[in-house]
Amino acid sequence: MSVFNLGNAIMGSGILGLSYAMANTGVVLFLVLLTVVAVLSSYSIHLLLKSSGIVGIRAYEQLGQRAFGTPGKMAAGIAITLQNIGAMSSYLYIVKYEFPLVIQAFLGVDNPSGEWYLNGNYLVIMVSISVILPLALMKQLGYLGYTSGFSLTCMVFFLISVCTVGGKRVGAGATVSMGTSQSIVFQTAYTIPILAFAFVCHPEVLPIYTELKNPTKQRMQHVSNISIVVMYTMYFLAALFGYLTFYGEVESELLHTYSRLDPYDTLILCVRLAVLTAVTLTVPIVLFPVRRAIQQLFFPNKTFYWPRHIAIAVTLLTLINMLVIFAPNILGIFGIIGATSAPCLIFIFPAVFYIRIVPEEEEPMRSTPKILAACFAGIGFLFMVMSLSFILIDWTSGSSKASSGH
Repeated sequence: MSVFNLGNAIMGSGILGLSYAMANTGVVLFLVLLTVVAVLSSYSIHLLLKSSGIVGIRAYEQLGQRAFGTPGKMAAGIAITLQNIGAMSSYLYIVKYEFPLVIQAFLGVDNPSGEWYLNGNYLVIMVSISVILPLALMKQLGYLGYTSGFSLTCMVFFLISVCTVGGKRVGAGATVSMGTSQSIVFQTAYTIPILAFAFVCHPEVLPIYTELKNPTKQRMQHVSNISIVVMYTMYFLAALFGYLTFYGEVESELLHTYSRLDPYDTLILCVRLAVLTAVTLTVPIVLFPVRRAIQQLFFPNKTFYWPRHIAIAVTLLTLINMLVIFAPNILGIFGIIGATSAPCLIFIFPAVFYIRIVPEEEEPMRSTPKILAACFAGIGFLFMVMSLSFILIDWTSGSSKASSGH
């Protein structure tokens, strides 16, 4: 169940953009980058677990408290809250825009005339109340292992379908591009943050660790490694066969590319429905660390209390639904949030917490483990600068095209 929950936290909707990333870099370079990022993610979890083992199994925010006092606790809590709210909102955006199209295709409605069941805003609210909220009200994250397993099953179906369609193209004699030198550095710089964010699961690691039966650092590291290897395999296969299906014509969101073929194709409709189910069932997993962060920030010494537990979940879902319904262009802001909070949660915080928490008697500041941790924090800072730079470049180029009439 822990593997299912952590794997589901890793998966998210990032898998839909990896074919586009492969189209930018070529197969070989993509595989190299994917391998490097997976190894770095596993190392990051090792740093978190090592720090947690020294201070006791607690929460990400409490590691920040131990390392830097209240500022560290606040920074970790805010980063988790912003990152996961952005992630949940992106999942519900998929529900808002994909679910009406799926229903429309299943019903054969070519020209909708304002039917309420084809309104994405209504569907988001209905899905949130009927599916997400009941799961988010579970007392412990471990109870979601069954729904996480079903969510991963849906993504496996998505993967098999992508491989089937892509395999037919390869069997028909299509050639595989290894990438070109044209703009390869620029495109690779775009791809690295995409891959790094595809392995974000760190806010969920410690809550899962806390609920693990007979929790030890070795067992949780084993759970993490299994989850990362499984997701690594699924990521590569989905990216490869999605790319082999469309090559240079693949869009940044793979489902849109498939719907271009035949929006009424039964297999494509089932795939879109499976992805919708998977991202919907991921939302409660991502909500748990946010609620825990809020409780750590505002109710640190309070025991479990059902009214507070429920109120936080309802408030969070209400806020996220309002963002999805009333702020259709807020994804750019989420991009900025992701470009800052994700590198902090994956690279910078685990490294600096490790350096501060592990005593010098055990590992001096100039020891190899702490030097590696410092370099790891530097990589995170580089990711942050790189991601923000390209987001700003995109915004600038978009403004330039708009002003020139393109």
